[in-house]
Amino acid sequence: MNQKTLGEFEHIVLLALLRLETNAYGAAIRQFLQTEIDRDVALGALYSTLERMEKKGLVVSKLGEATAQRGGRPKRFFSVTGEGKAALKHAKQAIDNMWQGVALTVGGECHAKY
Repeated sequence: MNQKTLGEFEHIVLLALLRLETNAYGAAIRQFLQTEIDRDVALGALYSTLERMEKKGLVVSKLGEATAQRGGRPKRFFSVTGEGKAALKHAKQAIDNMWQGVALTVGGECHAKY
């Protein structure tokens, strides 16, 4: 099986899309990442990532209705494809496998062993 590998930012953006469900558009995704993981993301970087993932078949987008508050421009909404969900599942399994037997130490004390 030719599995797509996800970068860290792609991984968190896909998870954000799943969490936002039908409200996954640029500004909402950016705000979600700021709120949930304290990561300030430039909209340009976010859209570049979303477009790259769309070319890979991991997400799809559609335009919403044009609104007066946006100067007549529609929002572009994103959703995760089946291939994107499979890539997320594969990435989670790989990370879970890699954490097996790892003990984290902070200041010489073991705080967690997975």
